[in-house]
Amino acid sequence: MDSVLLGAAVAEGCESLLDLGAGVGTAAMVALAMGRAGHADLVERDLATAELARTNLADNGFADRGNVLAVDIQARAAARREAGLRDNAYDVVIANPPFFDAGKGTPAPQATRAEARHMGSAALDTWIRCAAGSARADGSAIVIYPAQGLTALLATFEQRFGSITVLPLAPRPGESATRILVRGIKGSRAPLRLLSTRPLHGPEGHGFAPEFDAIFRGRAALDW
Repeated sequence: MDSVLLGAAVAEGCESLLDLGAGVGTAAMVALAMGRAGHADLVERDLATAELARTNLADNGFADRGNVLAVDIQARAAARREAGLRDNAYDVVIANPPFFDAGKGTPAPQATRAEARHMGSAALDTWIRCAAGSARADGSAIVIYPAQGLTALLATFEQRFGSITVLPLAPRPGESATRILVRGIKGSRAPLRLLSTRPLHGPEGHGFAPEFDAIFRGRAALDW
């Protein structure tokens, strides 16, 4: 669900998209399928997962619009460039970073899944620094993250982006937000905007609210 929302959060007019920690490529392919991105580079450090992302791009008809870069976001800048990650080049950078501090929570049994969900808090700054270095001037970065991590995320976002927009997402009307989408513009000095919380579901039942049902069915992008 997070990956679909992340891909649907990309605004129209994005010619070059970068997906950091792309996994199997879901978020980038959502943006491509919705016509929100012309071309996408997908960064994934796990070689088996990167190969699966390549297969997914090909199987879904995006082989000529997507490229998978097998490199660690936390590698040295020279190694990232050698792998094909470009500096100051992308219209939009998206990311769904690992969201548990190392040593907290319950690690996933598979090593690759555990690494995708757990990282030290300092690594979050590395992710956002990489996003800022990859985005072009006036380009944007969009991150989906657990709501309890908002303080840490804003602390690193505000060092590198302006015009920050925060969209809280709650399971149901009247409930606390559990996810946040944060978007920032590189080089902007505009102030932060906190949008109203949007519920994913109605008051009862398991169905999604109409706005999100349309997104998950591929009929609409996220308007924010």
